[in-house]
Amino acid sequence: MATLILVRHGRSTANTAGVLAGWTPGVCLDERGAAQAAALPERLAAVPLAAAVASPLERCVQTLQPLLDARPGLELHTDERIGECHYGDWSGRKLAELADEPLMEVVQQHPSAATFPGGESMRAMQARSVDAVRDWNARVDAAHGEDAAYVMCSHGDIIKSLVADALGMHLDLFQRIHVEPCSVTAIRYTRTRPFLLRLGDTGDFGSLAPRESGGGGAGVVGGGAGAP
Repeated sequence: MATLILVRHGRSTANTAGVLAGWTPGVCLDERGAAQAAALPERLAAVPLAAAVASPLERCVQTLQPLLDARPGLELHTDERIGECHYGDWSGRKLAELADEPLMEVVQQHPSAATFPGGESMRAMQARSVDAVRDWNARVDAAHGEDAAYVMCSHGDIIKSLVADALGMHLDLFQRIHVEPCSVTAIRYTRTRPFLLRLGDTGDFGSLAPRESGGGGAGVVGGGAGAP
């Protein structure tokens, strides 16, 4: 079956503002995010791509645009099933403010039980994104053969939930996974099991340097802004 190249969108204006964007309109790549996206064609230059799929949100489409420009025959498909989690009433709010919400403890410790007020559950988020990947795997296999690779640009929590599924991890463990902005995660699917080939690869090891604040062990809802 196909090899999936998952790209988290580049750093956005919401990431740098510490805001949980969700489906809030008008959230775009910031200057650094645009530079990250511009470097993507060279990073993926050795990988033949059979298809390109993106969340319909602007920051994901913007991230893949340089890659599409570099490969004129590569057509972009958008799929709402890999769009950001519907955070409902939490959308557009500061993450620092949301940290005091009682639901945040559930999101961190028992995400399979978390449903965002006015939004969706994290179980539903994972289910739709996994369905999308299985569907696209079948489509790419049928059109290009089982050795084909394709790129999919999505969001932090979506990618984490897809990695958890590939590893056979319960959703309650997915906050242990972290993916930086514009990082590449690769999963090769086979008839009997998926193989995780890359996880959150940016090629920049500066993000591993100790930081002034370690975040207290909490997973960053929405994915965070990445290395400073």
